[in-house]
Amino acid sequence: MGMNEDKKEILELVKNYYKKHMVEDDNFKAGDRISYAGRVFDEKEMVNLVDSALDFWLTSGRYCDKFEKDFSKYLGVKHCALVNSGSSANLLAFMALTSPLLKERQIKRGDEVITVAAGFPTTITPILNYGAIPVFLDIDIPSYNIKVSDLKRALSSKTKAVMIAHTLGNPFNIGEVKKFCEENNLWLIEDNCDALGSTYNIDGTTKLTGTIGDIGTSSFYPPHHMTMGEGGAVYTNNSLLYKIMLSFRDWGRDCVCKSGQDNACGRRFDKQYGQLPIGYDHKYVYSHFGYNLKVTEMQAAIGVAQLDKINDFVRVRKENYKILYNGLKCLEDKLILPVPADNSDPSWFGFIITVRDGINRNDLVKHIESHNIQTRMLFSSNMILHPCFDSIRDDETAYRVVGNLENTNKILYNTFWIGLSPKMTKQKLEYMVKVIKDYFHVQ
Repeated sequence: MGMNEDKKEILELVKNYYKKHMVEDDNFKAGDRISYAGRVFDEKEMVNLVDSALDFWLTSGRYCDKFEKDFSKYLGVKHCALVNSGSSANLLAFMALTSPLLKERQIKRGDEVITVAAGFPTTITPILNYGAIPVFLDIDIPSYNIKVSDLKRALSSKTKAVMIAHTLGNPFNIGEVKKFCEENNLWLIEDNCDALGSTYNIDGTTKLTGTIGDIGTSSFYPPHHMTMGEGGAVYTNNSLLYKIMLSFRDWGRDCVCKSGQDNACGRRFDKQYGQLPIGYDHKYVYSHFGYNLKVTEMQAAIGVAQLDKINDFVRVRKENYKILYNGLKCLEDKLILPVPADNSDPSWFGFIITVRDGINRNDLVKHIESHNIQTRMLFSSNMILHPCFDSIRDDETAYRVVGNLENTNKILYNTFWIGLSPKMTKQKLEYMVKVIKDYFHVQ
């Protein structure tokens, strides 16, 4: 039996293994654990994973190339770079804007980047680590996105970019934010990690979130819209930014040869760079202080199979949102329910709830958790209050706050969310609704 026949036999066994041992039981009973999200897969992901393992090409290879090409096509963008996590995607997106190749638009230390305090830490960590200054704005409720009326108050002569997320899949007001950025020559990074598949109508054209600003980022951590285990992506229509991203992702090197490839430019040994001698090997010339943020071939192999399912994943998330919204609508005098932003069709990551005055959020959450239903806070709620800020809290040069962050502080005490991922069956969703109604003694 030849190698191809052996591989075929192995992959057929993998399919059978999945069907025999990995298919989850959907017979839900009240009291069974309901996780807010998790991996959704079938035999195709497992077959791809084993297929890539049998090739034993451990770094980026054919599956990485295919994913980047197919993901770009899905998004409708020119360029996509795979990385090892959504956090690395945010790091890479921000660091690309610090490149000297951007000339007067380069973000330098001491420059400012507008963002929100109510978010995930790795949206702002690259800004602080580099030595730029995050400028924190408040959010609106029930969008839980940037309060666009404060943008002009945040602007200064040092402002170079806006970097914000689409909260739990609900798009921020991209129309106003993009207009603000264009008027002031600012970069716009869309942290799209929680919003893959969300759309926004801008200037009469419906576009996927993450593709409207200068750079978009995605995360492929298991709870997200699709998964590679760990993994992420950065995407753009700007060819210069793409070139810079590849450099920062791949150790900071100047060479664009793919892994295992040499001398694609045909001028590997005859140019002069920096203060290096003429003819120094271009594969070892570094134009940026970079990283190694590459994904592995095995992760990409899973992603290729997941990408075939993305439209179904998005559809189910939207359907699940409707079940929860319609089921809890009778409690709107007690709870603020999530509503889509104007001009948008969200691919929801979670179902966010804010209790109205007089309702104890913690008691409600304990009640829900006591029925084995997983809940989550809105990430940091107010990032500035966390211990990581202790060392810079009194440093007026480290960050800036616009306004009193009234709504940001409100979600500290009043807000939580529950899941609506494709793992949820209608039975689970209806049970979640019943548990919340029971707390308020509503039938």
